[in-house]
Amino acid sequence: MIRIVKAGDRRIEKFNARPAFPEEAEKAAAQVLADIRRDGDKAVLAAVAKFEGFEATKASQLKVDLARVSADGIDPKIVRAVNDAHRRVLRFSKASLRKDWSMKTPRGGSAGEFFSPMDRVGVYIPGGTAPLASTSVMTVTLAKAAGVKEIVACTPAGRDGKVNPVLLYALKLAGATEIYRVGGIQAIGLMAFGTKTCRKVQKIAGPGNAFVTAAKRQVYGYVAIDQVAGPSEIAVLTDGSVDVRWIAADLLSQAEHGSGYEKSLCVCTSAKQAEAIRAEVLRQTETLSRKELVQRVIDRDGILIVVAKGVAEGLEVVNRFAPEHFEIMTKDALKVMKGVRSAGAVFAGAWTPESAGDFVAGPSHVLPTGGAANMFNGLTPDDFRRRHSFVAFTQKDLAETKSTIAAFAAVEGLDGHGRAATIRFDV
Repeated sequence: MIRIVKAGDRRIEKFNARPAFPEEAEKAAAQVLADIRRDGDKAVLAAVAKFEGFEATKASQLKVDLARVSADGIDPKIVRAVNDAHRRVLRFSKASLRKDWSMKTPRGGSAGEFFSPMDRVGVYIPGGTAPLASTSVMTVTLAKAAGVKEIVACTPAGRDGKVNPVLLYALKLAGATEIYRVGGIQAIGLMAFGTKTCRKVQKIAGPGNAFVTAAKRQVYGYVAIDQVAGPSEIAVLTDGSVDVRWIAADLLSQAEHGSGYEKSLCVCTSAKQAEAIRAEVLRQTETLSRKELVQRVIDRDGILIVVAKGVAEGLEVVNRFAPEHFEIMTKDALKVMKGVRSAGAVFAGAWTPESAGDFVAGPSHVLPTGGAANMFNGLTPDDFRRRHSFVAFTQKDLAETKSTIAAFAAVEGLDGHGRAATIRFDV
């Protein structure tokens, strides 16, 4: 059922609640990860056979031969699309990198920050209900732009051990240096703990289902992770100035992902708009190739339409939802955007559907979900770099600050700290 409610209705809070860590996923992740830590490749092979149906006889069969990955046999239109997306994402990524900087200290020294790329990172590319070739571009390209030398990619194969050729081409183009036919929890364990076949990485990034998310959370500390994420979601704020057909299509663009737990929130400014949008969503659902998957979302009350008194109240409804994707389909969308506080990515104006961000616009589509947009950011190239602060004092800088250093050292009972500063001035 697609409900229509007014802003302030208690059912909105129920809609906003998205459990991040299902118990069954947590238990499964703990068991598989423990097996991989203990048995390495043997446990990875067993998990791949059990959960993916690909029965490799030795771990080396899990590794894709990059020399054999090419655009041969792929529709040229698709190759051009992958190349176009990669070019745009790479350009955005390079422009977004934080720059080294420094400032002068009061007595002639300097302080600042500089950045260095991680040495070896891992990315996870989902391949369950849909082979996400776009995610290859939206993760690996960022790591490459950051200067990472070794980029490991894991993605599930079919029972025959084959991986979608477009996905493989996108991975190679984007800069993956190793690719493994491993999905799910076992992929996270492989990258986090390392085996004889695959050395461990320093960080894991990329989206995944509840089991992948649980695994990422449990390996945090062994490796860094980008974020924990769940089913896809979108919020659309409209004031009636954009065609309801467009609004409906955008709401459905996230509902078709396949888990059945996706969320689509529409906030409009009149009951008439709400009824028209609901009718159009139901009509378009019948035309989609994945309509059964969308219907699961509808049946679970995953699509909600809220009627607000105006754009300002509607914006507050969306901020409380903290969506992964937020479309502002109003007049003066860029002006309205200044009031956004919680959203993974914002799409402003009638000609900016969320799918542009999914595939080609430039920013990564790896974004926080489940309300985490109120505390996490989307993936950026800087997530694949290390930040280093530096201080280069002169003698005069230390002379000016040694009394402050000594005072803190005395308060905290750390006389060695104080001496490290004052001893330099002993005659």
